[in-house]
Amino acid sequence: MRQGMTLCAAPTNLPFPIKEAIMPTTLAFSGGPLAPLRDLNMYSVLFRFALATLCGSVIGLERGKRNHAAGLRTHIVVCIGAAAAMLVNQYITIYLAPGADPARMGAQVISGIGFLGAGTIMITGHHRGQQIKGLTTAAGLWASACMGLFVGIGFYEGAVVMCAFLFAVIAVLNQLDARYLKSSASLRLYLEYSPSIAPFSAILRALRSKGWHLTHIEYLSHEACNDAAVLLEIQRSHRPVEPEDTEEMLRCVEGVLFVEDV
Repeated sequence: MRQGMTLCAAPTNLPFPIKEAIMPTTLAFSGGPLAPLRDLNMYSVLFRFALATLCGSVIGLERGKRNHAAGLRTHIVVCIGAAAAMLVNQYITIYLAPGADPARMGAQVISGIGFLGAGTIMITGHHRGQQIKGLTTAAGLWASACMGLFVGIGFYEGAVVMCAFLFAVIAVLNQLDARYLKSSASLRLYLEYSPSIAPFSAILRALRSKGWHLTHIEYLSHEACNDAAVLLEIQRSHRPVEPEDTEEMLRCVEGVLFVEDV
């Protein structure tokens, strides 16, 4: 023994064994029928990409149906990309650098996905009608990347459970949030009308009769045109919103030529 070096004996009065506390002797997910798919081979690579596509499509389909900026393809690509990052990291750890950090590339995915999520967030309205939209979609992209990391590392059970919980939160709780929790609702409408038949005040009265108030208006038509085109942002408090009902109500106003929710 070198001079100056002292060895400290491990404490013997601990209430638990040191080995079992630091490193479990068995892993709950190491065996079973999925054990061959947790190794790095062609079958596991195909299975992981297929599962990443399925999990990403479940979340992306719900977002796409609601016409959000990030829809079906975006969520699938994010999930597959995250799975690929973990596959590359696993390959490096096994074949190129056995001492490498197996979570290094996964950490870069978690931080890097924020730039993509920021692109789905937008601020609409002006002054008191200002709202921030796209936060749920941005969070869904981040969560889809986490699902891809689950799949890419071979933790398939965690990916499936996370996918089920994500779908329940985004799809099912969205209806509860819209009906009971949101204090106001807003719509953005493109409207064409004939000023000679229906002055804008008539349209405004029709909106106010249903509890809407105007938060922003932008005129789009040229002065030489006989018909007028406007972009309206309207808001209503404490009532569930059905855009089709509001559009149908405006179409019944004499002189209104075209209405569309944008």
